[in-house]
Amino acid sequence: MPRPTHAPARADARAAVRRKPRRKRSPLGGLLIVAGLAAGTLALLKLELPRAFDKIVPQGLYRDVPPVAGLHPEVRAASERLAAQAKAAGIAVVFTDGFRSEAEQDEIYAQGRDREGRIVTHAKGGESFHNYGLAIDFALKDRSGDIIWDMEYDGNKNGRADWLEVADMAKRLGFSWGGDWEGFKDNPHLQMDFGYSIRELQLGNRPDGSLLADGTASGPPEKTE
Repeated sequence: MPRPTHAPARADARAAVRRKPRRKRSPLGGLLIVAGLAAGTLALLKLELPRAFDKIVPQGLYRDVPPVAGLHPEVRAASERLAAQAKAAGIAVVFTDGFRSEAEQDEIYAQGRDREGRIVTHAKGGESFHNYGLAIDFALKDRSGDIIWDMEYDGNKNGRADWLEVADMAKRLGFSWGGDWEGFKDNPHLQMDFGYSIRELQLGNRPDGSLLADGTASGPPEKTE
């Protein structure tokens, strides 16, 4: 009678010894890879398309951004061109306001609310383009030298209101005019926002060239050789 063999049983035992329990894969490794790819993508976006990067990650979220301390140089230059063009058309333009600090904005906002006077703005401190050096207000000077806000005044006698002529000149220079706004109209107001919203400005984004309180100007760092 042949002896029973136990070879299959021994083989199964050896296989069981060789097999090691599988380690569970930690999700941390995958997360680190995803985070690395995201960081690389953002770094490339910051380098190639800084404006798009700032829309996704506002500067104020990752660094201290000094407040704006003066009228943007391009806004100032455009206002000077506007005054020259108006003068050539026989219109005297006077700029009554430009950069305005947040404290000054709050003072103006209080007019007609916490103190006497009529309401002239619906923007509190930090909610106006004036607070970021991107807006100016204008008025006219009549023939007697008085400053006026008369939108029907036709000092150059060409049959069209001087105020509207100035507004059109300003828009051709890149300004937007508060008189075109829906609802509350701010007829003396001209702004050049460079495509930035108030919300973006509040979060620390600044148009290149903005004059900052620490004495620097916003924008990419200068390249050094």
